[in-house]
Amino acid sequence: MSGKVVCVTGASGYIGSWLVKLLLQRGYTVRATVRDINDSKKTKHLFELDGANERLKLFKAENMEDRSFDAAVDGCDGVFHVASPVVFSVKDPQTEIIDPAVKGTLNVLGSCSKFSSIKRVVVTSSMAAVVYNKNPRSPDVVVDETWFSDPTVCKDTQNWYALSKILAEKAAWDFAKEKEIDLVVMNPGLVIGPLLQPNLNSSSAIILNLLNGSPPNENITFNWITVQDVAEAHILAYEVPSASGRYCLVERREHYSKIVKVLHELYPEYPIPQRWADENPFPPYQVSKEKTQKLGVNFTPIEKPKIGLNLLFALIHRSHVPINLLIWRGKLGLVFSLGSQ
Repeated sequence: MSGKVVCVTGASGYIGSWLVKLLLQRGYTVRATVRDINDSKKTKHLFELDGANERLKLFKAENMEDRSFDAAVDGCDGVFHVASPVVFSVKDPQTEIIDPAVKGTLNVLGSCSKFSSIKRVVVTSSMAAVVYNKNPRSPDVVVDETWFSDPTVCKDTQNWYALSKILAEKAAWDFAKEKEIDLVVMNPGLVIGPLLQPNLNSSSAIILNLLNGSPPNENITFNWITVQDVAEAHILAYEVPSASGRYCLVERREHYSKIVKVLHELYPEYPIPQRWADENPFPPYQVSKEKTQKLGVNFTPIEKPKIGLNLLFALIHRSHVPINLLIWRGKLGLVFSLGSQ
């Protein structure tokens, strides 16, 4: 795909940064949208990526501004819409998270509908738009792309993030049908793995809190996947001609305590809890990998040591974990040697 021009919205974020990185590695020219092109703290890491000086250009764009994405997508072959608020504690859910998610999606698609060069749009949704409904759950239940979350359930439980993803995805499908846009939607679970961006995202904060010895306090089960797999899946959704519809991106569904165990095995010197506060987790269900694997995604096991060490390396590099703590524990050489791979 060398020479193709694509746009990535929300490029300075967790998934967006990895998507830009992998696209540049593949030889794409990337037009990346950010909220402030002059904020070097949020964009410097993008220009440190291989190929960025030659094939990366930043564009200012705001989710809530009409025609804000026109310049960025004009002339592109494909568009990846990743930008969307990830907020879990809000005072005004409609203003803070729902409107930006829905209007941002419609603004991007509206811009895409103006330019015939765009062959496909890939939108980042979430498993939150899949699993929140009243369907029965048990270990033999398999969730797949035919499942949709129920807005009423999310309103009743005040799960505003899930509601924003549900409404944004529905708006995307309705608009794409009306304007005959070739749309593919990705539904990742909880994304973990190394950071490229300087700020700490919510899923990495979970890992950092455990490294710092914070006791687990929730009896919860997550759909886990690595950030590299998420970015790779987005690119395949654009590149594979037969890609269509939705894709559940989940390497496995595990109780939070599984991550605690994995981290403890990788970093035994850290004050990571060895026991879970609640040893009676909710019954797990399964998430189908069939469609995503047919797309060509080879899932990375979440306990793979290199994944954990690369995350730790990133936390050190971005000053979220003090280096002197690592030196004292004799880990720094190992972390840097593996983290640089």
